[in-house]
Amino acid sequence: MDFGTEFQGKGVIVTGALGVVGRWLAEAFGKAGAKVCVTDMEGGALDALAAEIGTEGSFGFACDLRDAGSIDALVAEVGKRWGAADVLINNAGVYPSGFLLDTDAEEWDRILDINLRAVHLLTRGIATQMIGAERTGSVINISSGAARKMRLTAAPYSLSKTALDRLTKGYALELSRYKIRVNALEPGFAAGSTASPLPEEHVKRVTASMPLGRASTADDVAPAAMYLASEAASFVTGATLTVDGGNSIGSMDVYQDKKAPL
Repeated sequence: MDFGTEFQGKGVIVTGALGVVGRWLAEAFGKAGAKVCVTDMEGGALDALAAEIGTEGSFGFACDLRDAGSIDALVAEVGKRWGAADVLINNAGVYPSGFLLDTDAEEWDRILDINLRAVHLLTRGIATQMIGAERTGSVINISSGAARKMRLTAAPYSLSKTALDRLTKGYALELSRYKIRVNALEPGFAAGSTASPLPEEHVKRVTASMPLGRASTADDVAPAAMYLASEAASFVTGATLTVDGGNSIGSMDVYQDKKAPL
């Protein structure tokens, strides 16, 4: 999908930018000419990524999404450099695997703080700047098919994504009067996560059970996000775009004596 010069000079914030999906998104918007604020926990790596993106106005900012003060500092830095952003992508998230009986209060809070509370705080701050600058904008929340399909040992994560979908719709309603659109994107299974590393055997098993039989790639995820941020989606808000190869609709991994139709 060709967006031409639509994102030239636009300000795009990507949280969790050092992860697999975050890097895909940051690099794609940078290639399209956007200035990109890449944020994650590691300052040095973020500076390197911003330099790699290379567009004028891009920068890295280390932010602890569990700390409201750190989020406020990120919002202030965006305001100082750009006045206001055009696109906010709430991509950062954690997906720990843990049984109910092993998940203590601290782990519960960590999951909900990063996957949900931080989205609220950052969206509030960035939307306030957009409104003050009278700038139409787009907020994209990176969700998951886990919002609708439960996963063993991932109940808190699934809960956070179900709640994120409701938050997306609620904020789409509230911000519509300011011409700020809020949507969710479900990018599907992306192997190679540094936050939640998976053994190769598990990756093969999951992808084999998916209807389209492979993991997500940058060529799947980035154009979908750019569509939601673009004028082509100017009448789309409160929606969830699923780009997961059918992973969330069901599994091909079933027992059946007869292995093929006809």
